[in-house]
Amino acid sequence: MKVNIQLECTECKRKNYSTSKNKKNTTERLELNKYCKWDKKVTVHKETKK
Repeated sequence: MKVNIQLECTECKRKNYSTSKNKKNTTERLELNKYCKWDKKVTVHKETKK
């Protein structure tokens, strides 16, 4: 039941990362701290719709 998702930077609004998650275990949207190469710092990245 894995689904591929895109992670979008909350500051620059670019889709920087893609990953997968299990929808049965994680029903809410993911929020991860990741490095944004355009902002050159660690920012919050949220799951987006495709």
